[in-house]
Amino acid sequence: MPPSIIDCSPYRAELLALASTLPTVPRADLYAFFEDAKRLAERLPQELRDGLDDFNANGNLDGYLLLRGLPVEPDDELPATPTSSPAPEDRRLLNMEAMLCIIGGALGLLSAYDQGYGNRRAITVLHELYPTPEAHPLSGETSKIQLEFHTDLSHHARQPNYILLSCSRGDHEGKAATLVGSIRKALPLLSDEVRDYLFDRVFTRRYDAADPDATANVKTLYGDKDDPYVSFNRSFLTPETPQDIEAFDALSTALIKVTEPVLLTRGDLLIIDNFRITHGRAPFTARWDGKDRWLHRAYVRTDKNGQLSGGERAGDVVPFIPRR
Repeated sequence: MPPSIIDCSPYRAELLALASTLPTVPRADLYAFFEDAKRLAERLPQELRDGLDDFNANGNLDGYLLLRGLPVEPDDELPATPTSSPAPEDRRLLNMEAMLCIIGGALGLLSAYDQGYGNRRAITVLHELYPTPEAHPLSGETSKIQLEFHTDLSHHARQPNYILLSCSRGDHEGKAATLVGSIRKALPLLSDEVRDYLFDRVFTRRYDAADPDATANVKTLYGDKDDPYVSFNRSFLTPETPQDIEAFDALSTALIKVTEPVLLTRGDLLIIDNFRITHGRAPFTARWDGKDRWLHRAYVRTDKNGQLSGGERAGDVVPFIPRR
């Protein structure tokens, strides 16, 4: 299987030259911007392109691919880390936004998602993660508590294949590691009985607290029994029987044992296989000084696992379809 880390520093000048040809105000016309980014993805350095294609085709044991040494502005040239959403429509393109979109274009279609929460969450392709004072504890904007392990949009029938996180600024103390637990590593730690149980058990997940009938059906393990996909979120999936609790505890324990912290620093881009891992984030201390941790995030869908039906474009909003 392909490696988990690619050093992109030898290509930094070449990548910066690619980024410089993108529109300077991406949010002025996102469809056009993503088309340009996908075109530029064909011009990525061959070694980098080969690594992305290999990961896209086969994944790897760790469940992520980390690109290090990408071009990022000097810190004093970056805007202050935001504290509120959304990003200004007229904000000029940042290097790590450009890298996010070019790399995303190499993997598939950058997509926005209606998450089924009654449109109470912003529907956008380009997300940003930074600490905010009143962040929900299950949100990526929290900082003081650990963000619990989860699979993004596991209740969505067209769940994204990949989560991309690019880093313009790391946290001050180097503590805000992304925690990645790979089912390919955890599976050998599960008994045959637990595996079989989790493959057969269908859990009902409520995705909108205001609507008791808003439910999706989620299997924790599914696909190939020897190389399964995982969909796990203890904040939303509720065990109902002693067997549920035993199986959940076994899976949690296995994932914790294999969890790897990935600390993102300036110029890093992390590609998470959203079908093979659960992820979280270690707590850190925000200083509210304009230099706090600042990540850019996007979802990518591909033609794997029934995510595309034909005719989609990068920049589209994927309508909500509950998993059944």
